[in-house]
Amino acid sequence: METYYLIIVGFLLLLAVSDLTIGVSNDAVNFLNSAIGSKAAPFRIIILVAALGVIIGATFSSGMMEVARSSIFNPEKFHFDEIMILFMAVMISDVLILDMFNTFGMPTSTTVSIVFELLGSSVAVSTMKIIRAGESIGNLSVFINSDRALGIIAGIFLSIFISFTFGAIFQWILRILFSFNISRTLKYWGGLWGGISVTAIFYFLIVKGAKGATFMSENTVEWITSNSGLLMFYFFAGGTIFFQLLIMLARVNVLRIIVLLGTFALAMAFAGNDLVNFIGVPLAGLESFKSFIASGLKPDEQLMTVLQGPVKTPVMFLLTAGLIMAIALKFSRKARSVTATTIDLSSQEEQDERFESSALARILVRWSLDLSNFFQRIIPHRLRVMIERRFDQSVLTEQNKKQHEILAFDLVRASVNLVIASALIALGTSLKLPLSTTYVTFMVAMGTSLSDGAWGRETAVYRITGVITVVGGWFLTAFAAFAFSFLLAIGLFYGGMIAIIGFMLIAAYILMRTHAFHKKKSAEAEMKAIKEEKVTTMGIISNCSETVKKIIIKVSKLYYIAIINFVKENRKALHQVRKETKELNQETKDLKKGIHLTIRKLMEDEIESGHYYVQVLDYLKETANCLAFVVNPLFVHVDNNHPPLTKDLANELLQFNEKMSDFFNFALNILKNNKFEKLNELIEKRNNLIVETNNLKKKQIKVLKKLRKGGKTGMLYLDIMTESKNMLLFATNVLQAQKEFLEYENNNIVKKENPVVMK
Repeated sequence: METYYLIIVGFLLLLAVSDLTIGVSNDAVNFLNSAIGSKAAPFRIIILVAALGVIIGATFSSGMMEVARSSIFNPEKFHFDEIMILFMAVMISDVLILDMFNTFGMPTSTTVSIVFELLGSSVAVSTMKIIRAGESIGNLSVFINSDRALGIIAGIFLSIFISFTFGAIFQWILRILFSFNISRTLKYWGGLWGGISVTAIFYFLIVKGAKGATFMSENTVEWITSNSGLLMFYFFAGGTIFFQLLIMLARVNVLRIIVLLGTFALAMAFAGNDLVNFIGVPLAGLESFKSFIASGLKPDEQLMTVLQGPVKTPVMFLLTAGLIMAIALKFSRKARSVTATTIDLSSQEEQDERFESSALARILVRWSLDLSNFFQRIIPHRLRVMIERRFDQSVLTEQNKKQHEILAFDLVRASVNLVIASALIALGTSLKLPLSTTYVTFMVAMGTSLSDGAWGRETAVYRITGVITVVGGWFLTAFAAFAFSFLLAIGLFYGGMIAIIGFMLIAAYILMRTHAFHKKKSAEAEMKAIKEEKVTTMGIISNCSETVKKIIIKVSKLYYIAIINFVKENRKALHQVRKETKELNQETKDLKKGIHLTIRKLMEDEIESGHYYVQVLDYLKETANCLAFVVNPLFVHVDNNHPPLTKDLANELLQFNEKMSDFFNFALNILKNNKFEKLNELIEKRNNLIVETNNLKKKQIKVLKKLRKGGKTGMLYLDIMTESKNMLLFATNVLQAQKEFLEYENNNIVKKENPVVMK
């Protein structure tokens, strides 16, 4: 029996290591996004600073461990065998749920997940106990610490509103002081803001966080608490003087130091507050096992009163956990995916938006515009002009152009994000409230984005939709965590070791699959980033040529396969063709949507190239649309089990399909070998095919006039001919536009190499 539970403890510790790596991938967004978005330092320096913060912060988290032991359920009501099932269900659920969110780059709350997993599994085990004892389900409150659980949940969700509000207010004040012209205003306000930042960070991390530190004696903690006012005065005065001297004498941009210090502090606060989410349950399981061994009782006889008392986690466990998280932080690709989501939603610059607009976002934007117009009417004109001048972003735009890089936001906003978020999280830690670091940092970042004018009318609906999506995902986390751990606990309750091994194998398989999926997506994103890193005319020509060839090949292939399988009434194959056609259509839409971002990166003397680039993409998009207008009706026709084509019509369509294939093969030969002198021959082929489509349509119209049945099939045939004709026209226009693009650039290069010299 001891071996059985020793294996379970081993599984719990193994899951703890996995949870640490997965959890830090999710929560890395909390302390990395500001430093990365503002490019306060090279990436390796940011990671090093954050890793040090995580390792040191881990030693402050001992006081939070009781959350996993007794904050959600009453451990004295559970026997040892029941508590191990409860903990096992929690850890398996946590690993899978966090990994799923990481894979799709969505920041979620590790705190919310662990709280609701503990709640779900404890409710499940309690329910099983009640049913087994033949008692009323109303006795559930005896097992669940409902008041404490509701207090934690309320604190987590209240933090959303508080964080957003504080972020918005402080950012507005700081922007009024600094404006976007930081180089001019830093000498006036840099020292003061540095002193305030240092004071806020050290107050909450040292004075308020000292009680949870494993390495501090009670006398040290008492001395810090009794002298906190004097310490804060020294921090403020010393920090202000030190930063002001750096600005005046060394001309140092102290905002970079504040951002790195804030990154360290937030990483430290994260480890102090959130480490319990990853190792709290396994350590509670280990302590339960030790108590079980020492008691000599049977597993179903020993009540877990040992989990009621205060716990002092060994420093070695905490440091080991901190090191694992630091290593994961360095090598995790998923951490960068999650970070990118927050940075994109708070970026000062317009970009390729991740989210589409939603009805709720559009309503909120309209309300905001009405509110803005109201304030513009009541605020005095001179005051309004002064405020608008402080929020003028043209200086930031010019700086980005000079530095040949685009910052998501500047150092002022980055420092506010970090200082406010780290202060709020550390305050929650000191009050033993497991605030969600994700909720706090994300909502602070969104609040500062709003105040800073990052959500302009060009981007507001998309950014707000993104925020709604992320917040909606948080509620989904709570529901999924509760439901999944509830079901797992029931399965483990009845399945025993077989169920445990089975669920572990399933979890391992899912983790491998999501890892492979994310690796593929990351590779695609990296290739895209490499292509977009430096946009030049030659780069556009190369990318455009490759894109045209790739899309024409796909159009030709999908059209050919669609016609063949329509005649065969192969629904499964048509379904796959429709799926690939939809992806192709989305690809061309994304290319068109990102045109303005590409053109913006061109040099002034390369603007004319943009015209030809736009022309090519326009025709490509229309060609893909025509394909969709062919494929979708074909699938719907077969899916609805409508009558097939007659034998004569089927033969005619297959013959026409072969001619279409020949046309596209000829077009691809021109593209691959740059033989645009053969374009007239291609146009002649197109014209012959268009004549054939017209003849086939006329023939079918005569047939339709005589028929009393089969109208749907006949009309579909006419639609195929119409869209095929349009596809021929747009495909030819693609090649014509590509030819003009290349001719213009070749002439332009010759002019640059042989400039005309005025005599």
